[in-house]
Amino acid sequence: MARLRVPAAIGALALACWLAVGRRGFANYDALYSLLWGRQIAGGHAPDYGVSLAPTPHPLSNLIGTLLSPLAPRTSEGALVVIGFLALGTVGWLVYELGRTWFSPAVGVLAAAILLTREPVLSYGVRAYVDLPYLALVLCALLVEARTPRRGTPTLALLALAGLIRPEAWLFSAAYLVYLRRPAPALIVLAAAAPVIWLGADLLVTGHPLSSLIGTRDTTVLLGRQTGIGAAAMTLPRRIGEVVREPVLLGAVVGLVLTLARPRERASVRLLLAGLGLALAAAIVLAAAGTPVIARYTFLISALTTLLCAAGALGWTTLRTGDPRRRPWILAGAGVLVALAAFVPQQLHRIADVRTTTTRQQALRDQLYALAGSAAVRAEPLPLGVANHRLLPQVALIRGIEPNEVVAAPFTRSRPRSAIWPANHQVARDFILDPRDPSQQVLGAPGGSRIVASNPSWDLRSLR
Repeated sequence: MARLRVPAAIGALALACWLAVGRRGFANYDALYSLLWGRQIAGGHAPDYGVSLAPTPHPLSNLIGTLLSPLAPRTSEGALVVIGFLALGTVGWLVYELGRTWFSPAVGVLAAAILLTREPVLSYGVRAYVDLPYLALVLCALLVEARTPRRGTPTLALLALAGLIRPEAWLFSAAYLVYLRRPAPALIVLAAAAPVIWLGADLLVTGHPLSSLIGTRDTTVLLGRQTGIGAAAMTLPRRIGEVVREPVLLGAVVGLVLTLARPRERASVRLLLAGLGLALAAAIVLAAAGTPVIARYTFLISALTTLLCAAGALGWTTLRTGDPRRRPWILAGAGVLVALAAFVPQQLHRIADVRTTTTRQQALRDQLYALAGSAAVRAEPLPLGVANHRLLPQVALIRGIEPNEVVAAPFTRSRPRSAIWPANHQVARDFILDPRDPSQQVLGAPGGSRIVASNPSWDLRSLR
């Protein structure tokens, strides 16, 4: 029974997150491309990274997409959603275990509760972003190292898997080799595996080993996202604050000061601070390389910050009764708990917004599946037009065609003979998740077009 406790805890947390967002979930733009590219790979073809506004390809995501390729489109998308919720549950359990290992069970419970109730964490988990599995792998590596320092192979294996999702893990692996002092050659090979695989895959597919970085930088410029060292210095603190919110930042400062004040706590928190420092350094390095400074890239920093906050609130539980520092810590912790409690109504409102948005988005997707998979759409000649780039991978997946056989408006280079369009302004507005993203904007229906088929949310329009 003891072996079932961990999967049971992860499953329970995943179920709680699923219920909190209204029992809904769907795959995001990047994840849908991993399914399309996986289908191409399974068919013996190179994935097409050259489509307009293609996301950064992640080798591990493409592998999962390849494994899911035999499934029907809706089933494969549903599998990614399940993985997303399980990643949320795993992150919650790992944060608890790290809090328990470094401080006390109470600290672990509070830290996990804080992180899993952050609106961005829930929102990105609902949409099956790879950032949650990445976070789980890095936190697991930290837990392995926290329990048994200098484990070597298990820690580097986890970081290698994480490095096939996000390149920050390459820096963590390199730093860990330095920490090991004289690593065995096999460990050096293991640490180099992720960058070699990623760069090799890019070279094989595109002829350039840095095509993922170049593509990400080009998209960052095209979408007008902030990048560079200056942007990291100015924007990174704000992005972290957007995830954890002000009371958690305040509690983290309290936790840092109080834990560093005592030798025992200072020793236990050393790995936490090392991980936090490396995560910050990695974010700055990637921003300097031209990648965007966005909230989901700060999830590791945010997770470690919640652990410091929980330590500030409940770290006194590690002190014996009679310890002269216990009472001041209790008082300081009470202040942190009051600040956290004051923001509970706001957090509940944010979670309710996620539930409302997710429910509406799910309804729109259900009707998109119905129209894009209909006989009327299948009868239309290719390429097929769509109202914006966000629709492109979804329609390609449903229709069972290649991404380059779908054209997103505005149709400046070629005009398709038919296009899928929102049925009204409300649908167009609800379908846009980020109004600041120009690729998600929806123009009015093309002049002279006529409706061939429709449902309450989507129209198939003839542009002939």
